Amino acid sequence: MLVNKTAKLLAVLSIITAPVCAQTQKTNKMEKRIINPWKWQEKHSFVQAVEVKHVESTLYISGQTAISADGISSNEDMESQLTLALKNLEKVIIDAGYEPNGIVRLNVYATEELGPHFKILQDWIAKYGVKQATTVLGVKSLYETLKVELEATVVK
Repeated sequence: MLVNKTAKLLAVLSIITAPVCAQTQKTNKMEKRIINPWKWQEKHSFVQAVEVKHVESTLYISGQTAISADGISSNEDMESQLTLALKNLEKVIIDAGYEPNGIVRLNVYATEELGPHFKILQDWIAKYGVKQATTVLGVKSLYETLKVELEATVVK
C-alpha cells in the first residue's frame, strides 16, 4: 500500500513539475526588431530604432579610432583613418566573442566632412548585414591627430 501511495505521489509531482521543467529548459534566442517608419534612411545604411529581446549579453565599446596596435595615432587622411577605425572596431568586437552583425548602436564622431568617405562605412555595414541606430556628429577635435571615432553597442 505504501508503494501504491508513493507511485501516486510521484505521478502527481511529475504532472505538476513537468511544465516548469520544460520552461526552464527552453532557451530564448536573441531577437532584433528593426523600426523604420520611413524608407529614406535605407540608402544611408542605418535604421531609426532597434528593439532587442532575449539578450545573452551586451558589449559597450569605447570610441575606436585610427590608432595602431602600438598606440600611435594616425596622421593619415580621413579615408585611411576611417578604414583603420573600422578594423579596430571589428577586432574589439571579435576578440570579445561577439559578431559585427550584433551592433545595435553606432555613433560616429568626425572632425571633417564624412560624406565623401561614407561609402567605406556603408560597405562595412553591408558586409556584415548590420542594422543599427546611428548618430553622426561633427566635432571640433578628437584625440591628437585623429579625425574619426566609432562608438558601438553590440549584443548577442
